Amino acid sequence: MLDDTPDSPDWWLLRLGRKLRKRQGRLDDWWRYYRGRPMLPELPKNAEQAFVDFQRKSRTNFCSLIANASVHRLNALGVTGPDGEPDANAARWWQANRLDSRQKLVWRVAMAQSLGYMSVGPHPTRTEPNRRPSPLITAEHPSEAIVEYDPATGEPYVGLKARHDDVDGYGYAWVLFDDVVFPYRTTELCHARRLPWGPDSWEYIGKSDNGDPHDLGMLPLVEFARMPDLGEEPEPEFAGVLDIQDRVNLGVLNRMAASRYSGFRQKWIKGHKFAKRTDPATGLTIVEQPFVPSPSAVWASEGENTQFGQLDATDLRPFLDEHAADVRDMLILSQTPAYYYAGDLVNISADTIGALDILHVAKMHEHIAAFGEQLEVVMQLAAAQAGVPEDYTEAEVRWANPAHVTLAVKADAATKLKSIGYPLDVIAEQMGETPATVRRITAGAASQALLAASLLPANPVPTAGNLPEDDQGGGLDG
Repeated sequence: MLDDTPDSPDWWLLRLGRKLRKRQGRLDDWWRYYRGRPMLPELPKNAEQAFVDFQRKSRTNFCSLIANASVHRLNALGVTGPDGEPDANAARWWQANRLDSRQKLVWRVAMAQSLGYMSVGPHPTRTEPNRRPSPLITAEHPSEAIVEYDPATGEPYVGLKARHDDVDGYGYAWVLFDDVVFPYRTTELCHARRLPWGPDSWEYIGKSDNGDPHDLGMLPLVEFARMPDLGEEPEPEFAGVLDIQDRVNLGVLNRMAASRYSGFRQKWIKGHKFAKRTDPATGLTIVEQPFVPSPSAVWASEGENTQFGQLDATDLRPFLDEHAADVRDMLILSQTPAYYYAGDLVNISADTIGALDILHVAKMHEHIAAFGEQLEVVMQLAAAQAGVPEDYTEAEVRWANPAHVTLAVKADAATKLKSIGYPLDVIAEQMGETPATVRRITAGAASQALLAASLLPANPVPTAGNLPEDDQGGGLDG
């Protein structure tokens, strides 16, 4: 008999084994699609369930495309100091917390669900003797975090983190202020998706009645809101085109229905005398149907003037034109580049791509401005957690260029910037290099210049270019 004590090896064996079994079906389905062997299309059988399955196949997800088109262009490269020089501390925290990848979690949830969060606290394992714990920066989901703002100043005033612990089955919550944290736990076991919020549902579990103090100096929960309007709640990236998405799905459903009935055209029979019988159970008259569609069926009738025929096929071109127009409307209104739905765009040039990108890049710069400010707050919290005195609110977040630029165009721009006197580190930043790579480039260039200077001879051979002026008379008379 296995030990079912929580956190014991036996308990983990059963817990993780059941998770393996639960996801096996999904893995098999995805693998069949990857191998090109999905479930075979089925003819409509009866039924309500058959029509529900038919409806499900009409869904075409353009909302994900619109959100991810923005996520793909948002890439923070790192943090520099106010002077533009790479900051060693910020680079260390950035790498230790894997923000190259974790930032994408926040951008994606902000684009898809209007909000994302990052929280900062002490790292549970990265500690050194006589030193403060390293900062732990985590991405938080908007279903588990929220921030309230001071209406007078617009600054964050109080925050809440709440989550369900799958190990012990209880819910946990933390009310966060700029100097203290109040931890709570649910009084009873609860469901992961349905934390209770009644006055008797939670109990305070802090060490002090006045909360657990911290010295970060600000709210340790940072909100990344996707382009909020003044006085309005933020919305996801595709909020303005939801009606068109529904229209696209309805159009696809109509096209599928027309295609299905065109594939199995409706038949008609004229002049045939059908046999009838009475149902003994209900007393109703039932018309027998001998004409059943089948690849091997032959229909015949003894009627003298019987005629067979079928309805004309439905023209699907209007459905396809309507679909293309709706998709273009979605991309235009959401400021997503049209080449994501290529259509008739063939062999387009880099200039055309740049022109199609104008609105999308402008939107990206607006996201970058808002998210960059909040990343600076995250770095300031990380510095406070690590005990570093520098003020990171004046730091600068370096972002990759959101415009689609080829390497040839980048190289040409770099050459022109160099020719008018731009320093190498600024050119490297314009090329989209990370602060660490910029440092390597400038250090490598400096070492090469030093090496080249050291290889010059101490007393160069006289040439026309380095002779004194009175020795450059030349000629036989000299």
